[in-house]
Amino acid sequence: MDNTIEENLKEVRERIKNSCEKVGREPAEITLIAATKNVPPDRIKEAVKCGINIIGENRVQEALSKYESIKESVKWHMIGHLQTNKVKKAIELFEMIQSVDSIRLAEEIQKRASNAGKVLDVLVEVNTSKEETKYGLKVEETVKFLKRIRSFDNIRVKGFMTIGIFTPYPEQVRPCFKTLRNLKRDAEEAGIELKHLSMGMSSDFEVAIEEGSSMVRIGTSIFGKRD
Repeated sequence: MDNTIEENLKEVRERIKNSCEKVGREPAEITLIAATKNVPPDRIKEAVKCGINIIGENRVQEALSKYESIKESVKWHMIGHLQTNKVKKAIELFEMIQSVDSIRLAEEIQKRASNAGKVLDVLVEVNTSKEETKYGLKVEETVKFLKRIRSFDNIRVKGFMTIGIFTPYPEQVRPCFKTLRNLKRDAEEAGIELKHLSMGMSSDFEVAIEEGSSMVRIGTSIFGKRD
């Protein structure tokens, strides 16, 4: 019999705690985001009752379809690829966009946020695996990109996000997470202060925490396998 969402969350939090202890970090440093792609609203509400307060959605349309029925006071983060024609809606829905991956997208967010009188928190997505199928800036172009969008006063860059290589072996993903951590250091040396590294999903979040992740995006380990 499958575990309940409550049992799954208890286990995830225990694993976060153990990973933190391993490297001398505090579990309070880690923000747990429930990745809810293809998860129906009733199951999301169940997770919220068990203490989830940030929901991560991959698509604007799917988030819109759930938004009204989930009245609980939760924050919504955009964690999937965002098309420029969906930015206006995204700014209405999300408190953070974790997937800024081009100057065109950054410019559109700046324009729409300015029109809405908002300052929006964002993370810059970096392609640390160098896989062509993945979105994200090239590692070597990222600091230059940050300097370029520094003047965008309706965007607050809070850090980086990455998706590691897809593999059942978490240790093979470690180099991706190390790369992002080193990139944060490079940005800070260039005078750009960043708070967050959003890295780690159900299959590899323990390794991500060991490498300095401050946000983990967990779906399967909370909700079980989805379509």
